[in-house]
Amino acid sequence: MTKYFHSGDSMNEEEKQNHNSGAEDTQLIDVEVITFRGSTVNQKNENHIEQDRRPSQEDKSPKQEVRDQGNQDTEASDEIGESKQEPEPKQEREPEPEPIAVALAVPLAVPLAVPLAVPLSEKNEELPSENSGDPDDEDQAESPEPEEEKKNNNQDAEASDELGHDEQETPQKGFFARLFGLNSDWDEDSDEDPDDEELDEPEQKREPQHLSSKKLKKTKESKKAVEPLQMKYNNEQSDSLKESIMYWQGNDEIPTTLDGTKKILTEVMGLGASFDIAFREMSFGGQEAALVCITGFTNDAILDQILKRLTYLTPLDVTTDVLASFIGEYIPHLQVEKGKLLSESVNKILKGMSAIFVEGESQVILMDVRSYPMRSPSEPTIERVVRGARDGFTETLLSNVSLVRRRIRDPGLKYELHSVGRRTRTDVCVAYIDDIADIVQVKAVIDKIKTVDIDGIPLADKQLEEAIMGGGWNPYPLVRYSERPDVVASHLLEGRIVLFVDTSPSVIVLPTTFFDLCQHAEENRQTPFIGSYLRWVRFIGVFSSMFLLPLWMLLVLHPELKPAALEFIGPQKMARIPLLAQFLFVEFGVDLLRMAAVHTPTPLGSAMGLIAAILIGDIAVQTGLFVNEVVLYMAVAAIGMFATPSYELGLANRIVRLVLLLAVSAFQVPGFVIGSTLLVVLLTLNRSYNSSYLWPFIPFNAKGMGAILLRKPVLSAKLRPSFNKTTDNTRVPQSESNRRQS
Repeated sequence: MTKYFHSGDSMNEEEKQNHNSGAEDTQLIDVEVITFRGSTVNQKNENHIEQDRRPSQEDKSPKQEVRDQGNQDTEASDEIGESKQEPEPKQEREPEPEPIAVALAVPLAVPLAVPLAVPLSEKNEELPSENSGDPDDEDQAESPEPEEEKKNNNQDAEASDELGHDEQETPQKGFFARLFGLNSDWDEDSDEDPDDEELDEPEQKREPQHLSSKKLKKTKESKKAVEPLQMKYNNEQSDSLKESIMYWQGNDEIPTTLDGTKKILTEVMGLGASFDIAFREMSFGGQEAALVCITGFTNDAILDQILKRLTYLTPLDVTTDVLASFIGEYIPHLQVEKGKLLSESVNKILKGMSAIFVEGESQVILMDVRSYPMRSPSEPTIERVVRGARDGFTETLLSNVSLVRRRIRDPGLKYELHSVGRRTRTDVCVAYIDDIADIVQVKAVIDKIKTVDIDGIPLADKQLEEAIMGGGWNPYPLVRYSERPDVVASHLLEGRIVLFVDTSPSVIVLPTTFFDLCQHAEENRQTPFIGSYLRWVRFIGVFSSMFLLPLWMLLVLHPELKPAALEFIGPQKMARIPLLAQFLFVEFGVDLLRMAAVHTPTPLGSAMGLIAAILIGDIAVQTGLFVNEVVLYMAVAAIGMFATPSYELGLANRIVRLVLLLAVSAFQVPGFVIGSTLLVVLLTLNRSYNSSYLWPFIPFNAKGMGAILLRKPVLSAKLRPSFNKTTDNTRVPQSESNRRQS
C-alpha cells in the first residue's frame, strides 16, 4: 500500500512504537501548528499509514484490491467517528519539528488547503454535528465510482479526505476551547516557551524583528550615554557663570578649537536651545573663525561692514599674529578689544557685544556693535514743568548717561560701570565729579554695590536701593528718584552721587534730605521771588497732608481748644457713621481711586474722577453717611499729597496721617503730641549715607535753612551745601566775585 506523508508531518514516540509492533493498521498523526505571516492555522492531518503484512499485490486480483481499499476506508471512518464522540485525552507535548520541516510544510499544505477547504466545509455544514453512523452508511452515502478511477485517483482521494477531516475538526476544537475557556495547543506552547514563535516564523518575518532589536539596543546604548550627561546637569550647583564654566571645562580659559568652543557654549550659554544666540562659522584669510552674538542686540549694518572686509582677506594678508592683524588692520571699528577669560567674554556677549573666535587662538576678539531696543526721550510724567527741557531718561543706560554728559562737559565727571546680580548681570553706573564729591563716600557706595550678592535685580533701581541702603520697614525714602537730566546734573554739581541702573528710567541721587524731596524743578525755572512763593505753597501742602486731618479731629473732640476765631470749625450735625470710621473710609476710597487711575486709560481717567468725586461723595453726604467737612478736609489733604514732588514721600506722609488719626482718636491731645514727637525723632534718626535726614533743621544750619525756605538767586549761592562734605565747596571763585562786587 502506498504511504502519503507531508514534508511537515511528524510522529510522536508512542506512534512510532505502534508502527514498529504492527498492533494497529491505521494511525493518526498530528501535524504541527504552522504560523504563516502572523496567522495561526491549527491543522491535524490524519494520514492512513498502511503496513501490509498480507501477501504482495502481485497475487491479488483487481477485485480483491478494491475490496481491501474499501475495508481500509471503513476502518478510517470508524476511527474518525470515535474521535469525535469521545474527547481526546491530553497528550504530552510533541517534539517540535526542525525548522527545515516547518519551512517545507508551508508551501505543501497551503496550496492544497486553499482550493479544497471551502467546498468540503460547505458540505460538512449540511451534515449533522455528531458523527455516529455505521461505516456501511457512509459507504452508501458516497456516490459509486468506477474501479479504474479509484485506482488512478487513490492518492488524491485520501489527501482530500484528510484535508476535509482537518477542516471539519478545526472549528469544533475552537468552539470547545472558547466554551470551556481552554487555550489551543499553540497558546500553551507559546506560554511555555515564547521562543517557539521565532522558530515557527519565516525568515522574512524574523528579519524586521532582528533589525528592530538592533535599533532597540542602539537606543538603550544612547540612553546609557545620555544618562551620565543628564546626571551632570542635575548635579550642577553653580552660582555664577564662572563657576559653571569651571564645572564643565575645568578652567576659565578660552578653548583653542572651534569644536571645543561650540561645546562649552552649548553647555553654558544655551547655544542651540536659544534662537537668538548666533554661532556662525566662517573663514577669514584661510583662518577658521566663528562669530558669536545676540541677534537682538546687534547692529546689523556695522557688523556687515566688518565681516565684509574680513571676507576679502587672503592667506597672504594675515600675519602670524592673527588677532593683532585683524584688530589693527582689518576691523574698522572703535570699540574693539581682546578677551582672555571665557567667563568675561561670555558676559560681554550676553550684554550685546559680538565675539570672533579664531581656530588655534586662546583669545577672542570682542566688538561693541550693540544696539538696544529703546524709545526716544520724552518728558517725565511726574516731574513736569511749565518751562524747561522736555527730555527725560529712558530704559537704556547709554542714552541716560549721554543726556547727563551733554549738560556737564567736565573731564572730572566719572562713570564707573559695575554689574549686579549673578544671573541678571544688570549694569549699574556710578556717576560723580571726582574733584567735588566726597571720595570716601564714593568708595563706600562702590564697595557696597560690589558686595551685593543676589541672583538679580529685575526691578532695577528700587531693588538696588534696598540692597545698598537698607532701611527695613522705614516708610520714608532715603534716596531721591528723578527722571529729569537737568535735575540730576544740578545734584552732581552739589557733590551728590548718582546711580544709573540699566532698564530703569529713574536715577538714584544720594545722599538726600527731607527738604530736598520737597523741592521741584519748577521753582528754579521762575524768578527768585516766584520760586520762593511756589516753594512755600508746596511746603504748606506737604504739611497739610500730614497734620490737617488729625488737628481737625482733635478740635472736634475737644471744642474748648478752639480759639474764638475758629468757632466755625466742626460739624453742625453728626452723621450715622462714627467720625473715625468716616476718615478711614475716605482714606481707603482716595487710595482706591488713585490706584484705579494708574490702571485706567487716559481718556477714561477724567470720567472716573468725576464719578468718584461728585456722585459718590455727594450721595454719601446727602444720605447722611458722611459729614461735609470730612470730605472737604480729606480732599485738601489728598491734594497736598499729590503736590509733593517725591511720590515716595507723599505715600510715607499718608501713613503718618493715618497713625496720627488713630492716636488722636484713642488718646486725644496726648496722642497727637506723642505722635508728632515720635515722627520728628524718627526723621532725625534716619541717615542717608551718614548724612542727617532733617538737615539743616537738625542739626540746625542758618544759612542752609535760609536756602531751603527761600530760593536765592544763582550768583548769591556761592557755596555748596555743607552736609555733602564736598572736596571743593565753592561755586563762584573768590576773584570773580570780587570783580563783580567792584
